[in-house]
Amino acid sequence: MFSKSCEYGLQAMIHIALHAKENKNVGVKEIAKEQEIPSQYLSKIMQQLAKHKLVDSMKGPKGGFYLKKNPDKLSLLEIVIAIDGHDMFDRCSIGLKKCSDKDPCPIHNEYKLVKHRIKEILKQKTLAVLCDDIRTGKSIVNFRKRVY
Repeated sequence: MFSKSCEYGLQAMIHIALHAKENKNVGVKEIAKEQEIPSQYLSKIMQQLAKHKLVDSMKGPKGGFYLKKNPDKLSLLEIVIAIDGHDMFDRCSIGLKKCSDKDPCPIHNEYKLVKHRIKEILKQKTLAVLCDDIRTGKSIVNFRKRVY
C-alpha cells in the first residue's frame, strides 16, 4: 500500500521517537543498521522528512536527527503525505486516468470507502500512540536494539 520509501520513513520516525533523548539525537547509520535499511536510501528519505519540517538534524558528537514536533502531535498521515504525497488517496485503485465519482472504475465506490478509512486511521494515530503501544507490548517492532 505504501511505497518502500514511506515504509522506511515510518520505521525511521518510530525509531527516532523511541530512541532520541534531549541530549542525544539519532544518526542515520544507527537507524539504517537497526532497521536494516540502506543508509544512502534512508538519508534521502530523511532529507525529505526534514524538507517537510518533521525532523531536523545536528552535526557533531551529539548530532543526528530529532523530531521537530512533539510525538503527541505528529500523525502518521503527516509522515505518509511527506513521503508519498496525497497520491495514494487520490488515484484510481486500478490505475485508470479518468476515474472519478462522476466516471467511476468498477471498484471506485468501494475503494473510496477503504481509502477514506485508511486516511482516518493515519490521521488519528500519532507517533506517541505507536511508541506507547510498543513500550507496553501491545504492538511489536523488529528493532534489533530494544531500548524502550
